[in-house]
Amino acid sequence: MKINMYQIDAFTDALFGGNPAAVCPLDNWLKDELLQNIAVENNLSETAFFVQSADNRFSLRWFTPEIEMDLCGHATLASAYVIFEEMKCKGDEILFDTKSGVVRVKKVDAYYELDFPSRPPIESDLPTCIREGLSIQPKEIWKARDYLLVYDSEDDIKNIVPNSAVLNQINIDPGGIIVTAKGDSENVDFVSRFFTPQASIFEDPVTGSAHCSLIPFWANRLNKTKLRALQISERRGELFCQLNEDSVSIRGKAVKYLEGIITIF
Repeated sequence: MKINMYQIDAFTDALFGGNPAAVCPLDNWLKDELLQNIAVENNLSETAFFVQSADNRFSLRWFTPEIEMDLCGHATLASAYVIFEEMKCKGDEILFDTKSGVVRVKKVDAYYELDFPSRPPIESDLPTCIREGLSIQPKEIWKARDYLLVYDSEDDIKNIVPNSAVLNQINIDPGGIIVTAKGDSENVDFVSRFFTPQASIFEDPVTGSAHCSLIPFWANRLNKTKLRALQISERRGELFCQLNEDSVSIRGKAVKYLEGIITIF
């Protein structure tokens, strides 16, 4: 059996930036065990698999090296890149059927715009192991799928040193820990980082799904519906965001790093 595979850097316009995802187009669904094993072998934060079901419509699934995810932004963007650029899909819009419902992706010039569910966070308490696992303490604690921790400044976000041994004591599959603050520059509305306890890749470079909560939070806090965001991991990523009535739009670029074939005997 041979499976085409692409590795795409998402939410960036330059190689070695953004968040890398593997993308495997399939003719039909393979056994879950095989999909999981491929994700383990790839050892990236996500491997996306999709099967075409109709013109411009695809079933899409995402796997980390540990589990199947309910939603993943950068691997969705990477999949859209493959469909538009490598498979030469006609038109400027595709639909993905996913565990989180229908996800719409539009190609807008050099950008890919993802229509994701909005997940506004609510105020919450902070588990002790998260508090003890962060070198700088948050000023506010919120939670949706992920914990969303608010800090005073962009420098706080840059300088946080997470203790993975302590944070790995909490089990919040499939969620994680977002740390965020208002951007220091007038051109950046907010910044963030994203930690994933118990995952093989502890800090995710760019996390589209986290912005399902970040966008409604900062839209309300800043009283604006269009926002520019930076995820300030080592690889960094840029996201152009918009709050809609019951969804969020996340726009970003992508570049191809690798194209190959998986051979399974």
